[in-house]
Amino acid sequence: MASRTPPVADRSEDERPAAERTPRRRLSVDERREQLIAVALELFSKHPPEEVSIDDIAAAAGASRPLVYHYFPGKQALYEESLRRAGQELAGRFEEPAEGPLSERLYRVMGRYLDFVNSHGPGFAALLRGGSVAASPGTNAVIDEVRRAAHDQILSHLAIAEPSAGLRRTVRAWIANAEITSLEWLGERAVPSEELQLQLVQEFVAALTLTAAREPALAAELAGFFAAEQPDGPTGRLVRELTGLLTVPGLADTLGRLATA
Repeated sequence: MASRTPPVADRSEDERPAAERTPRRRLSVDERREQLIAVALELFSKHPPEEVSIDDIAAAAGASRPLVYHYFPGKQALYEESLRRAGQELAGRFEEPAEGPLSERLYRVMGRYLDFVNSHGPGFAALLRGGSVAASPGTNAVIDEVRRAAHDQILSHLAIAEPSAGLRRTVRAWIANAEITSLEWLGERAVPSEELQLQLVQEFVAALTLTAAREPALAAELAGFFAAEQPDGPTGRLVRELTGLLTVPGLADTLGRLATA
């Protein structure tokens, strides 16, 4: 019995005559390179870099292993390039219009930061914790660039003409704390992201206030920062929480004794 030729609509692309096949547009050199970077970044976002192979990247991109090597000398080079792209995206998330209360601006920034940590977790967690075999001077330079961008953006929001060395240390220490805290949260998910977002902003306000207590020039600026804050904002909520401590039996007297001493 003769085999029935399947209707055109039922035939796969490979079964159709060459004249009937839909031509595939050949990617340009730049387009193919960008595609490989995008695919690699997606895989590195979901898995630690040591668990991703060139074969995995080639398969996800619908390309051959030799083609990947044609564009990149190895996985490390592809990892560093994808990390550089992700670093640029992360640095951009610290950009925020200089409008409204300072703590509310930082609250929006940290929301975007935690969203990035959440969506790019495994690869970045391995790198930032220093446990990745893919760490190198190139990847470390990318992370340092992100930290510098965050540092500069936060100082720009403070709008202080000549930030002191103490203020710069405070900002750098807070950025390091945000990294450590957010990566621990990534592994534990002990609190909702909105709660951690608020906590990180309030910790910055507290650190800024402590620095101002030691620097009269910064203390003068602090009055202006607080004047713009709203009662329902992160700073207003922090002040209420700290004031509430004074209702703890004996605490107000103890603090008063320390203050007068």
